[in-house]
Amino acid sequence: MNAPPVIFDHRLIRTRRERSGSAFAAHDFLHRRAMNDIIDRLETVTRTFPLAAFFGAASLTEMLTPSCGVGSLFSVDLATSRLDPANAPALVADQERSPFAPNSFDLIVSVLTLHHANDLVGALSQARAALKPDGLFIAALFGEDTLKDLRTAFYTAETEIVGGVSPRVAPFASVRDLGSALQRAGFALPVADIDRVQVRYQNPMRLIEDLRGMGETNALMDRSRSLTRTIFAQTMSHFEQQGGIAGFDIVYLTGWSPHEDQQKPLKPGAAKQSLQTAITQSRDADTKKP
Repeated sequence: MNAPPVIFDHRLIRTRRERSGSAFAAHDFLHRRAMNDIIDRLETVTRTFPLAAFFGAASLTEMLTPSCGVGSLFSVDLATSRLDPANAPALVADQERSPFAPNSFDLIVSVLTLHHANDLVGALSQARAALKPDGLFIAALFGEDTLKDLRTAFYTAETEIVGGVSPRVAPFASVRDLGSALQRAGFALPVADIDRVQVRYQNPMRLIEDLRGMGETNALMDRSRSLTRTIFAQTMSHFEQQGGIAGFDIVYLTGWSPHEDQQKPLKPGAAKQSLQTAITQSRDADTKKP
């Protein structure tokens, strides 16, 4: 089997996350949004999780409520500065090189880290292996249309100035592909859904500050090193002219480590109602809304 392509520079990602640690709290609004959504999901699950691992959450684990059912937890990150040992036992580790033994956790959560995985299916498979049978996995990661307007602004500016383009904004996977990866990794009852967030920036430099504060600036292995002040200024001008809106797709992946007592999906053809009928009924219901 061929090794997956190396798209992201994990050494650079670690460096950028280290640098962002001291300022992260001032730029963590997307992480807080993702954590709030994850908490909502945990609160709806009628069970407890005696031992959990949270990747990329840092001190945001303080947001967990008693209704989440989380007992002891480990906080894991690529960067030491993004960990909070005072809040939970902390470990520096890469999700693509899991240090955990099989059947270790009842719950594994990843907060906006897996979009940088070079081998997403491999990372998901390691997470599944580290879960006990019937353990829960939840991940939030950036999806396909994240920073689409910024990417367009870069392409337009570079084309105008140098007649070509360079990779400036990372590619992100579609919700369909991410859901497929969850299935390929062997999770039971996989679910993928998306939260589309739009942030308007009156000053486009505030977007760059937020990306730096999150540790989310360009970490492509094949990144260009020739970003001139002229190209950057032209990019910011185009971004502002486009409305200064930064879009972020936050995709949520949920799956369970297989267990014999779990409910099983219906066999093909076992549904009592056709998909076409369901779609038609859904459309009819939508048209009747006031």
